[in-house]
Amino acid sequence: MKKLFLFIAIPILVLLGAIVALVLFVNPNQFKPLIVEQTQKQTGLELVIEGDISWKFFPSLGFELGKTELRNPQGFSQPNLFKVDTVGIDVSVSPLFNQQLEIGNITLDGAEFYLETLKDGRKNIDALNKAQAGQVEDQAPTVNDAPAESLSTEATEKPASDWSINLAGVTVSNAAIEIQDKQSGTYTKLYDVSLTLSEFAIDTWTRAEFAVKGENNQQQFSAKGSAEFKLAKGFSEYSLREIELNAGFSDPSNQFDSIQLALDTFDFDKSNALTYDLAGNAAGLDINMKGSGSLTIDKAISKVTMDKLTLDATFKGDALPQSPMKVDMVSDLSFDLTKSHLNFVLETLTANALAFDGKANVTLGDIPKVRFSLHSPNIDLDEFLGLNLASSNESTTANPNTSDSTQSQASTDNAAPQAEVEPDLSALKTMDIKGDITIDKFKASNARMEKVKTSFYVNRGVAELTSFSSSLYQGSINASAKLDARKSPASYTVKQRIQGVKVQPLLSDVANNDKLEGTGNIDVDVKGQSLTPTGIQKNLVGTVGINFTDGAVNGINVAQLIRENYAKFKGQKVESSNEAQKTDFSAMKATLKLNKGVVSTDDLSMQSPLLRIRGNGSANYIDQTVNFTVSTSIVGSLEGQGGKNIDELKDVTIPINISGTWDKPKFKLVFDDVLKQKVEKEVDRGLKKLDEKLGDKIKDQKTKDAVNSLIKGLFN
Repeated sequence: MKKLFLFIAIPILVLLGAIVALVLFVNPNQFKPLIVEQTQKQTGLELVIEGDISWKFFPSLGFELGKTELRNPQGFSQPNLFKVDTVGIDVSVSPLFNQQLEIGNITLDGAEFYLETLKDGRKNIDALNKAQAGQVEDQAPTVNDAPAESLSTEATEKPASDWSINLAGVTVSNAAIEIQDKQSGTYTKLYDVSLTLSEFAIDTWTRAEFAVKGENNQQQFSAKGSAEFKLAKGFSEYSLREIELNAGFSDPSNQFDSIQLALDTFDFDKSNALTYDLAGNAAGLDINMKGSGSLTIDKAISKVTMDKLTLDATFKGDALPQSPMKVDMVSDLSFDLTKSHLNFVLETLTANALAFDGKANVTLGDIPKVRFSLHSPNIDLDEFLGLNLASSNESTTANPNTSDSTQSQASTDNAAPQAEVEPDLSALKTMDIKGDITIDKFKASNARMEKVKTSFYVNRGVAELTSFSSSLYQGSINASAKLDARKSPASYTVKQRIQGVKVQPLLSDVANNDKLEGTGNIDVDVKGQSLTPTGIQKNLVGTVGINFTDGAVNGINVAQLIRENYAKFKGQKVESSNEAQKTDFSAMKATLKLNKGVVSTDDLSMQSPLLRIRGNGSANYIDQTVNFTVSTSIVGSLEGQGGKNIDELKDVTIPINISGTWDKPKFKLVFDDVLKQKVEKEVDRGLKKLDEKLGDKIKDQKTKDAVNSLIKGLFN
């Protein structure tokens, strides 16, 4: 029994003696100068240890380091690169002989990091990077450096994977990180940083919890979360589970109190269920969204895929065309990190009544390269933007009382006109986008289209609509356009061809105007500069070719107008008529020339069974005035238009002048010219009769001069 007691007591006494000797004869503070000297040598930075270094013996061997500061290089605003109030670490000694590293709780309290970049690009951490690079160069082995004994010894050492590591825990509290970049003018501060790590061991689940708050210029954010992880022996593999993240974010325009992300498990090369939830306010919009997906990341961390990514969101706000707006989405995406390439497949996206599907791919770079294809079965922009409701409200609330209307008009008249500003299109210079959109049914500005197909691209300041086609009111439309925003003001070109379109229903839907009927063919080729409303009008040039068939002009009955004015001219009674205010035509053609605010034509022609019409003149679409002359020749019987026959005007050209404003045009027949033509016609008929009786005598030059003189005397 005594021998057993001695066998146990002697090692304990030896250990206690060693500890007493360590405390009595080894003062850890004597290592301060050595630590400071080596830090200066390796980093070029000054290390200041203000607190004491003290031994710890219970429950395991360790030490505690007091307040310590690592000074910044000269020229930086903060005195320190790093400082800490206390650092403590425990290590069990005996397991080391069995290749077991058992570390007690590591504590780090009051740690502060200051990372700074000067305007010239120098960083305070450059000293650490240079020191590390220097060490690598100094320690780089050569073939002849290592003796055979050393190589043999290294060969016999056991690999690190044979070691087992146990860690009682890690506690980081009251930590802070400040990052200031004077080159970019940004400042980020992290504070109240904390980290708690439970007992750690190989092939055992370990729980980690963290929390942090921060600010970046005017942005403030916070985050806290937890997760469990497990490391395999040799650290070759690891797994995660019960991952939770809860964050918040705010700036002058946005406030998100809850941003949640959760993963039940995470393993490489396996599908991991992910859920997310976000609630807050952005730019006046209340946002509430949630969703889920299946996340997969390969072991090389080269490819990330997300299958069946869902979105269930509700947006509310006055800025929305419809509030609330319900948005649902199902999609798949994959991202290749080695190629910085994203593939995105949109199975379905709905925003209230709108629905889309399609695909896209993005290659990241200085200018991201975006390619996409999008399809929608039906888009009603008027309903989506609330234009139908707005029109209804305007019609029911227009002019509620005279005094309010007058006061409103007076306010409008007295308000100073706002200066027009060219739109900022500089963002187009940072885009490389190409795609196509197909829409089965489309409605905008009350115009209805079907089978819409469009392709376009935006590349470094140039946007081009390469093709646009659609079925339109029993006809078709094809168009192309180009916008060059590399210089301001931007310039543009537009080409468009409309074929076989029924004009009246189109005008009725779009402009609430049924003045024109027929089948329309229109060719447009225009260009201009400036995108302000006035700039477009003043700089637009080009041609518009019009060719209408089998139509009518509503609002004017040319036959009736001729009869009534001719009756007045002859002093006859004007009989009342219930004829429709409509002039039929079999064909109407014109080439409109646009020239900086003025549209003109000299080849307007219209044909009908009764009339032949030619026209010329101009209209100012800035002032919205018109000055146009239409010359009408009667080639048929007016009875065909529901009136009495006045064959005496047959083959006589009747000029009609159209002047005034667009909304209230004035029509005027120039009957002095009609009378002149009528007299000339009668004189010619009389000359023919005299010719039959008198032979060629009446055809001599003197007689002709006399007749002409008589006519001029009557009308000048």
